Amino acid sequence: MRLLLTGTAGTGGWPEPGCPCASCGTADRPGRRPFGLVVDDVVAFPWAAAPRGYEVLAGGLGLAGPDGRRVLCVPADREAPLDAAVPYDVVLIDLLDRPERLGALRRSGAVTGRTQVVAVGLDHRVRSAAELRRRLRLWGAVTVPDGTVLHAGGPPPEATALTTGRPPDGTARHPGQPGGVEGEAVPPARRALILGGSRSGKSAEAELRLAAEPYVTYVATGPSAEGDAEWAARVRAHRARRPAHWDTEETTDLAGAIRAATAPLLVDGLGTWLAAVFDEHGAWDGDRTPVDERCDELVSAWRRAPGRVVAVSDEVGMGVVPATASGRAFRDALGRLNERLAAESEDVTLVVAGRPLPL
Repeated sequence: MRLLLTGTAGTGGWPEPGCPCASCGTADRPGRRPFGLVVDDVVAFPWAAAPRGYEVLAGGLGLAGPDGRRVLCVPADREAPLDAAVPYDVVLIDLLDRPERLGALRRSGAVTGRTQVVAVGLDHRVRSAAELRRRLRLWGAVTVPDGTVLHAGGPPPEATALTTGRPPDGTARHPGQPGGVEGEAVPPARRALILGGSRSGKSAEAELRLAAEPYVTYVATGPSAEGDAEWAARVRAHRARRPAHWDTEETTDLAGAIRAATAPLLVDGLGTWLAAVFDEHGAWDGDRTPVDERCDELVSAWRRAPGRVVAVSDEVGMGVVPATASGRAFRDALGRLNERLAAESEDVTLVVAGRPLPL
């Protein structure tokens, strides 16, 4: 099956003519045309019907060719079909708004390590071409120029990227995915620490790291929202933003959660965890030795993490000095914990105004 991508952008192209936004102003030239796909020079997407020897699949999103190869196109306004009996050879998917759709396809088995995943529908929903490339490396997908010809079941586009995930039984689900656009990529960091101030975008950045994984456990360390309407609203916003297929675990036993993990973990966040530990041990005005011991336990588990873990924490080094002794003790303890975990992490990122700054 021969796939000609006549265009790879959204309906307005990228850059979009007359658009004054920063993304369009800095987009790669000569630009990308609206998405178009022609298969074997005989059928174009969307295909309401197909020539003899071809079969339309997945409610009009998929196509099987005479050679048995299969392609799936998932535009932004369509749900990804999760009932494929056989994996697809090529998936062309809009990832900019909901990259978790790729994770769901991987979880269902429709996408495996042999599937070529190509991002299409590209436009100014992403702030720059460089940011697009960064995200696709995180998600194990590729972007290709307009006019690219893909061969279902053949060699992937040049360049490589890896993304890994493990289902609950611990076996590899998609051990490696050809992709990317900037030469040879490396496997995703096993331990990533995402730092930032209040409302910096650190949680959204952490979620982005794991958005296309088939299995993720979100470890919520915050207090119950009971009786606090403002906190309850924050919790609801976080839940709504998370992919529906992610699991959630509410616990302050972070060391135990890391040691027992069989899927990537997202811990959000270390500041609320440490506050809960202070509460549990009455350490705000008392003996803080138990807090130090819990931090030691967490650092040890982090160092020996069996799989991917992404943790969110507050950067406390650039704020005002707390007015109380207990506040200063908490700041100092979290600062030390951040420093120790950073020393044991392959990836440490500071998020400022939604922009990730690698450290």
